[in-house]
Amino acid sequence: MSGRVPPAKLVVGVTGASGAPYARRLLDVLAPHAAGGALELAVCASENAGEVWALECGGELRAQVVGRVWEGRDFLAPFASGSAGWDAMVVVPCSMCTLAKIAHGIADSVLLRAADVMLKERRPLVLVPRETPLSLVHLENMAQATRAGATILPAMPSFYGAPRTVQDLVDTVVARTLDHLGIAHQLSRPWGASP
Repeated sequence: MSGRVPPAKLVVGVTGASGAPYARRLLDVLAPHAAGGALELAVCASENAGEVWALECGGELRAQVVGRVWEGRDFLAPFASGSAGWDAMVVVPCSMCTLAKIAHGIADSVLLRAADVMLKERRPLVLVPRETPLSLVHLENMAQATRAGATILPAMPSFYGAPRTVQDLVDTVVARTLDHLGIAHQLSRPWGASP
């Protein structure tokens, strides 16, 4: 893990891209941190996130997440202003539409406003896109988001840890996401570490 300082206040955005199991696993890993008081956690969802969550994870997004799920244009959310001091944000999975809007400063929902706040305040914003193949438009939007300060962390599982299940594959992406947020985990071992 890097020397990053773990966030005390973290926003998790969930969009309607395929890849809801990544979001569910990340939220499951973060829940004990939040329950123990080490992390203030907020979840915001795009318009289509719940539909894809139901399809890929089963059940309702709101019922499976601890705490309130912010949606739509509810700009009274505590993380919708830079003065509230939220430390970091991850959008997982991140749809290409969401990525494009973030890259170009379009903040017309609470999720997009939260991402915009992270960029303008120079705070960590990790985007976990899940799309294939990628068009030139997608790639240029990723480059633009990177120039603006975001980290693009594609949902590309790794295989060097000899994953045996789909959950193991999901964990490789969630582990890297946690690494970039500075949050300790036991999901995988770093490259070169002893088994």
